[in-house]
Amino acid sequence: MRRMPSLTPAMMLRAYAAGLFPMADGADSSRLRWYDPDPRGIMPLDAFHLPRRLRRTVLGSRFTVTADRAFEEVMRACAAPAPGRESTWINEDIVRVFCALHEAGCAHSIEVWREGALAGGLYGVSIGRAFFGESMFSRATDASKTALVHLVARLRLRGFVLLDTQFGTEHLARFGGIEIPANDYKKRLELAVAASPCWERFEDLDPRLVDDEIRAMGGRPEVDARSLPS
Repeated sequence: MRRMPSLTPAMMLRAYAAGLFPMADGADSSRLRWYDPDPRGIMPLDAFHLPRRLRRTVLGSRFTVTADRAFEEVMRACAAPAPGRESTWINEDIVRVFCALHEAGCAHSIEVWREGALAGGLYGVSIGRAFFGESMFSRATDASKTALVHLVARLRLRGFVLLDTQFGTEHLARFGGIEIPANDYKKRLELAVAASPCWERFEDLDPRLVDDEIRAMGGRPEVDARSLPS
C-alpha cells in the first residue's frame, strides 16, 4: 500500500497499467492510498456464471441498459452512503479525475434504468483489452447484477481478455470470480494493456448481439441469484 499526494489522469493510467489503484482513506477522505493486492481478484470472461433466473431478468423488459450515458451520475451513486457503508473511498479528487478520463475515452459506465430513473450501474477504466472494474450500485433488485452481465457481454463481444475486480468477494465468486497470485495477474495485465483498444463504440453495439451473447452465457441452476446482493 502506497501513499501519493495528488492524482492526475496520466498518473491514473500509468498506475492501472502497473497494477495499482487508488482509494480514499476512510478516516481522512482527502487522503489517497494506492493498493496492489496479492492475491488479485479477476472475473474470467470465458467462464462467467449466469444463473438462469437472472438471465431471464436481464433479457426481460424490467430494465433498459445503456453505456456511457450518465458516467458522473453513476460514480456519485456508487459513492453515496448505504446501509453498512456510511463512508466511501470515492472522494471528489477521484470523481474529478475519473470524469476527465471518461471525457478522454478511458473510463466508462454501464447504466441500468427503470421507468426512466437510474436504478443501478457500474464504472471502471479501460486500457487496451483490460477493463478495471471500480464500483457498482443498485437501487432496485437485480439492477447492479444486470449491469455486470451487460458489461461482461460487451467485453466478450469486443475481445477483452481481462476483467479486473481488484479484490475477490463471495458475491463475485458466485458469478465465477476468482483470486490469482499478483505475479500471475501482472503477466496477464501486461499482455492485456499492450493490445489494441477495443471499447470504442460500446454504446453502438447492436442490442440483439448483446442479447445473443447473454443467452450464450452458461447458467448455473444450483446458484439462486435471489441470494446475491443486488
